[in-house]
Amino acid sequence: MLQTPPRLTPDAALFLDFDGTLVPIAETPEAIHVPAAMVPLLSDLHDLLGGALAVVSGRQIDVLDRFLAPLRLPAAGEHGVQRRDAEGQMQEQRALDLTAVLAVANELARVYEGLLVERKHAAIALHYRLAPQLEAVCRDAMARAIDGQPQFELLHGKFVFEVKPAGINKGVAIDAFLREAPFAGRVPVFAGDDTTDESGFAIVQPRGGVAIKVGSGPSLALHRLDSPREVFEWLVAARDLLAASPPATPRKPA
Repeated sequence: MLQTPPRLTPDAALFLDFDGTLVPIAETPEAIHVPAAMVPLLSDLHDLLGGALAVVSGRQIDVLDRFLAPLRLPAAGEHGVQRRDAEGQMQEQRALDLTAVLAVANELARVYEGLLVERKHAAIALHYRLAPQLEAVCRDAMARAIDGQPQFELLHGKFVFEVKPAGINKGVAIDAFLREAPFAGRVPVFAGDDTTDESGFAIVQPRGGVAIKVGSGPSLALHRLDSPREVFEWLVAARDLLAASPPATPRKPA
């Protein structure tokens, strides 16, 4: 049975998924609502943790910035294809040729009502939340589109199939952050709701960190919060406790 996560300590490095974790998932990517108190809360936590807070998402970083304005937090976008470090430096994988994949996704969306194609920098996402009965159709078509092309992989999230560069995931992004200041030497904590977050859980727990599964479903994570609302409440309590605690000195990396 998954446990309620422990309190956040001053020596934590906090990593947070966005959709389904900080905000409830909506019918379309643009329909999400960011609570008014979320931005100041994240700003406070960023300061209290010495800058060791990053958003790790399937979204593009410029989209995260728009929803979290005026914050420009350290972030990983497109499951790690893009990464902005604590100094504001951007690293981005070269985009592969997605012309054929985009054509397949657009043709499906033309033929079947309720599908939404999202074109990212280095990925194509096909959302079927409004037509869940089309899961198999979407999966099979996207799989065929990349058959025999090992440079791509098909990622299955909540009501979405996404073709992206192979070998890049949220775990790789979190590992990169943990090698840099101010994250290095801290206790990693990662909260996420989807199968795409499992690679991050696999990084933080072996390092003595805390993995938090948001919502229902099986997970590698040993801790659980039931909803974005519970995540918000946990973060508020963490902010208040951190504000009353002396600052911590990060551990020296092993």
